[in-house]
Amino acid sequence: MFDKILIANRGEIALRILRAAKELGIATVAVHSTADTDAMHVRLADESVCIGPPPARDSYLNIPALISACEITGADAIHPGYGFLSENARFAEVLADHKIAFIGPKAEHIRIMGDKIEAKRTAKRLGIPCVPGSEGGVDDEDTARRVAGEIGYPVLIKAAAGGGGRGMKVARDEGELVHAFVTARTEAKAAFGDDAVYIEKYLEKPRHIEIQVLGDGRGNAIHLGERDCSLQRRHQKVWEEGPSPALDASERARIGGIVAKAMQDLQYEGAGTVEFLYENGEFYFIEMNTRIQVEHPVTEMITGIDLVNEQIRIAAGASLSLRQEDVRFEGHAVECRINAEHPATFRPSPGTITYFHPPGGLGVRVDSAAYQGYRIPPHYDSLVGKLIVHGRTRNECLMRLRRALDEFVVDGVDTTLPLFRTLVRNQDIQNGLYDIHWLEHFLKTGGLDEGR
Repeated sequence: MFDKILIANRGEIALRILRAAKELGIATVAVHSTADTDAMHVRLADESVCIGPPPARDSYLNIPALISACEITGADAIHPGYGFLSENARFAEVLADHKIAFIGPKAEHIRIMGDKIEAKRTAKRLGIPCVPGSEGGVDDEDTARRVAGEIGYPVLIKAAAGGGGRGMKVARDEGELVHAFVTARTEAKAAFGDDAVYIEKYLEKPRHIEIQVLGDGRGNAIHLGERDCSLQRRHQKVWEEGPSPALDASERARIGGIVAKAMQDLQYEGAGTVEFLYENGEFYFIEMNTRIQVEHPVTEMITGIDLVNEQIRIAAGASLSLRQEDVRFEGHAVECRINAEHPATFRPSPGTITYFHPPGGLGVRVDSAAYQGYRIPPHYDSLVGKLIVHGRTRNECLMRLRRALDEFVVDGVDTTLPLFRTLVRNQDIQNGLYDIHWLEHFLKTGGLDEGR
């Protein structure tokens, strides 16, 4: 086991990793920018090192500074959390060169799954069902027309190196194709420094279903069920739940088995998430995230398995401690991402939290690094915390979530709490009748204003 872990992240995920390390008896090192000097994980870690000024490129993305922090403190492993350097294959390689363990997958798997085109090729080879589309990148307008004509409109043009909805455009007919193609390439170049795009069939009303996996790099891998992440705004997840209201046990076992077998064949190491669009009973692979997810607590609540603990154990050389038959799914869980944003316009709202009262009670978990008097800096994402609620049934979970949201108080900044108080009372949400476009339509038609 490791002696000391450096946490190369900030906010609630840094605190989450710190807690897991302490429960394993491992010393912790917090790194921070000058904007995060008073962060909660910095206060609670055994040691802390300032690695630079507020801009992420000069601190949390500064690989030499992170290596130096390890050398100064004697840390023998780094946990990257999510975001920042968590899916940077070169970072994993540099750490290996310095004999520092990377608590995550092998660099080759990060690299494969970080390239959307190569990820799709690999998924097909491993037997994972994929969305019909181009075999590789599409370089010119004539090829785009041919591919779109073959798979049928509407089509989705996507950045090969991208994510988060950037470099992603829909074309519903040939008249829209050229403009969408050019715009997607331009956005991809600006956002990722790479204008490579590919084309897929556009599904009209799919759900976003993701399968959580664990592997030990020795050919052992299991799945831990699914999370439904269909409630999204601008391709960013807002509300996640598990199990999905759209799946039954046989569908869960079928797609979970396919994914687990694929990860065994890949000899995948650590935690990962294989994401699908789901429509009319069929699953279509879209990408794999080779890291811990923001929404991982949903899976922890319904399985009782500590995913960060498992990540650390596996990275330290332990074999997978669980077999597929050991995984049991109990009840239902929902996670709401509480952001410091205006609930209707989603305009960021950095500032000082003047009053902070998180909810409690049976089945209620709050993952947050915020506290009364904490100043939310403008330099990073706006996540204040995650409210995760568990119940024996989905209905019990939603009733408990309604109660917990009404208890949650964050003053001094705008937050998205009013949005979730509206959603939990919406009939479509209560019935589980939503897809990836539902929230955008709800907001455009004034649903939030009506709910408030």
